[in-house]
Amino acid sequence: MSIKPEDLQKTKRPLFAVVYDKLYKLIMDGTFPPDSRLPTEPELAKLFGVSRMTLRNALSRLQEDGLVKNIHGKGNFITKFHHNKNMIGLEKLGNPLYKCFSGKIDHVELHFRIELISDYAKQVLNRNMTAVVAIDRWYKRNEQAVAYAFTIMAIEAVSELNLDLQDEQQLLDMIDNKVYELANSATIELKRSDSIPSLKYQILNEEDCDLIVESVYISDKYPVVYNKYYIPKESSQITINAAK
Repeated sequence: MSIKPEDLQKTKRPLFAVVYDKLYKLIMDGTFPPDSRLPTEPELAKLFGVSRMTLRNALSRLQEDGLVKNIHGKGNFITKFHHNKNMIGLEKLGNPLYKCFSGKIDHVELHFRIELISDYAKQVLNRNMTAVVAIDRWYKRNEQAVAYAFTIMAIEAVSELNLDLQDEQQLLDMIDNKVYELANSATIELKRSDSIPSLKYQILNEEDCDLIVESVYISDKYPVVYNKYYIPKESSQITINAAK
């Protein structure tokens, strides 16, 4: 499978681009299936007959394209979404964490508290209110917290959404799912964070995170909830399907 000199002469492309094309084809035809671990860099460099530097250039572009993710200390893995051309991105209403977290989530733990109104809450919720509901969510896999979300909403939204705060499962179902069915729009900002403000749990691989800041609107006047989703970089795959 090594690259022949005549291949490079025919294409007149950088050698790393030729390696990229060959790896891309192997990924797409299932030779390296989703969630599988690629051979080590020395093994791949030998397989293609190129230097480690050339191979790393090709791998970095596959990572940029969302086909490969590097897990520190473990190696390079094929993402599981590369084959899904119809994947719903952030342009559609829906919980952005489930769209952008590339791993499996098998449990969500929720805690909430009632807080006094702060200047921050006034700014992001932009409405008259008497108190604020602050909600922490830890997204878990195998009992390990792998992502975190912080939500605030006016206490008045509890009655507007017909919520019973004594029923935590109902509250979770509303802010995780149903609020998006009720909403008519949302605004999203994509940011970076070097830490996750989760006090209860250590988030797996929390350094260097993607931060999705979201305001969800049912009324055009003010957001019903304001969310901050923290996704560790190695588990983050953000997609926006743009079209005319």
